Amino acid sequence: MAVRKIIVIDEEKCDGCGDCVAACHEGAIKIIDGKARLISDTYCDGLGDCLSECHVGAIKIIEREAADFDEAAVAEHLARQKMAMPVAGPSGGCPGSAMRQFDGPPKAAGAPVAATPGGSQPEDPSLLSHWPIQLMLVPPGAPFLQGADLVICADCVPFTVPDFHARYLNGRAVLVGCPKLDDLNFYFDKLQAIFAQAKPSRITVLRMEVPCCGGIADATLRARENSAPQALLEVHTIGVRGGIHEQTVAVRPQES
Repeated sequence: MAVRKIIVIDEEKCDGCGDCVAACHEGAIKIIDGKARLISDTYCDGLGDCLSECHVGAIKIIEREAADFDEAAVAEHLARQKMAMPVAGPSGGCPGSAMRQFDGPPKAAGAPVAATPGGSQPEDPSLLSHWPIQLMLVPPGAPFLQGADLVICADCVPFTVPDFHARYLNGRAVLVGCPKLDDLNFYFDKLQAIFAQAKPSRITVLRMEVPCCGGIADATLRARENSAPQALLEVHTIGVRGGIHEQTVAVRPQES
């Protein structure tokens, strides 16, 4: 093996945000046990595209003995990742993942609602319009995604937004995932496929303020640039105690 440039990741500094995973087009980095790790020397070209995405300075380029960068191996690796993406509906597996749409309209303001079991307070109706909601499970061709006003939501968000259903779900489709624990390369590929097939009218990304949540916004932005440039996209950054800390809008190309 020859001495060449290659990245090294300081696990003490790494907070597992996953931004570097999305930045590495060769798929050389993966989040394992909450930390970014280089999974193979042969996948790393040593150019360091991931460095600028690391907000904690956990990645640097060094020179050491390493196997040569192998473009053929990278192509096979990326192809395997793409093949791992579900292309059909998940209903052939767990029955609970079968696609369903709920046609009942939301109750009008002032309409009577059911009491909460065991309590005296009324129970607000759910505004969820379909099932499943996990990004990993929803097929790109799902009918409820077609032309949808689409919410892409980090899975911690609903626990911090008290009026989540009323604010974000009414009349919208929703996809949920965890950018820290899931595969961001999968997210990017899956979202590209969804945007290309479903052509959403609008996309709203809901992420938490913590750095490890940034990957879901980055993957969505990149997928939208490639597959749905016509769709208006907003990113809402939610505080851990609720409230929108930041709201950004990505305009359509013709408006820029």
